[in-house]
Formats: sequence, structure tokens, C-alpha cells
Amino acid sequence: MKRSLAHQLLADAQDQGGWVRPKDLRAIPRSVFRQMARDGQLRERARGLYRLADAPASPLEDFVAVSLRQPRAILCLLSALHFHGLTTQVPQAVWIALPAGIKPPRIKSPRLEVVRCTEPSYSEGVQTLRLGGRTVKVYSPAKTVADCFKFRSRIGTDLAVEALKDAWEQRKVTADELWRYAKVARVLNVMRPYLESIIA
Repeated sequence: MKRSLAHQLLADAQDQGGWVRPKDLRAIPRSVFRQMARDGQLRERARGLYRLADAPASPLEDFVAVSLRQPRAILCLLSALHFHGLTTQVPQAVWIALPAGIKPPRIKSPRLEVVRCTEPSYSEGVQTLRLGGRTVKVYSPAKTVADCFKFRSRIGTDLAVEALKDAWEQRKVTADELWRYAKVARVLNVMRPYLESIIA
């Protein structure tokens, strides 16, 4: 019986991009998940969240794990820059945006950096995409650049300026988008001299 349950669990995990949660498969006892983790077939990424041990690694696998634990998390700042190819730095944490009052997920790893956003900044510029068979959210390149200026005290002005220049040179943003999200993030006056220098 347990063998057939294990086969069913593996099939379901493969259908879900390598991820599986006991709460989604209530017909399968949690003891089956734990035994498969002990046998090396599954890796427990967080409480109640497992990944197939042989699933192909993804540079954004950590964010998929975070997103499954907290669906309102949006990939932002350094992690979004990395996702969009706007920095050579590999973030040492997963950067997520959450609205006020929403708790970050409790997760063993990765380390999280959480920024709080109010409306309309939280909801503007969100791109929804599929990663590892799951739906996740990330801010667009232009919104990410504006956020870098907004949170420059946390990541540094130099990095924000570099992100702006890279986004413009790689044609991942337009002038209209940059002006729009600078206003949304309330950093238009801060960004204006940099915007005028690269757009001129």
C-alpha cells in the first residue's frame, strides 16, 4: 500500500514541477512524505513543503519555495535584478515585498530580506510567470529599478544607478516606464538627474 502511495506522490510531484505539499495530498499520510525524505527521494525545503530530490535545480528554486509558503510575496530588489539579468551579483538572500500586516513565511532556508510596501506601490508593475511548474510574481525591470532608488538606504545608491544604466542599455525599460514607476515609488526627484542623464 505504501509503495503505491509513494508512486502516487512521485507522480503528483512531477506534475507540479517537482514540488509537493502534504496539505495538497490529504489522501497520502504525512508518514509517507517523511519516509521518502529519509530515503532521499524528497528534500524537505520548509515545514510542509517538499521537493523531488532529482528535480532539476533552478536559480530561482528558493523563491518558488518562498512563494509556496506565502503567495503574496513578490520577488523584488536584488532578487528581481538577478532574475532580469540586471546585476552580476548573486543575492545571498531572497528579497521579497509584502504589504503591511502580512507575515513573512517561516522557512528554514533561504534567508529572507523583506521590504514592506503600501499601495499602489505593492500592486504596480507585477509580472506573473511560471517557475518550476508554479505561479510566482516578480516586479518588472522598470518597477525594480524605481524600487532600488526607493530602498537605496538598504542596497546602496551605486547599485541603484548601475541597475538603471544596465536596464536602459539592455533595452529592458522605456523612458515612459521609468518615469511612471519613479512616480509610483515616490522617488521622481531622486531619480530625475539620473534619468535625464541617460535618456538625453
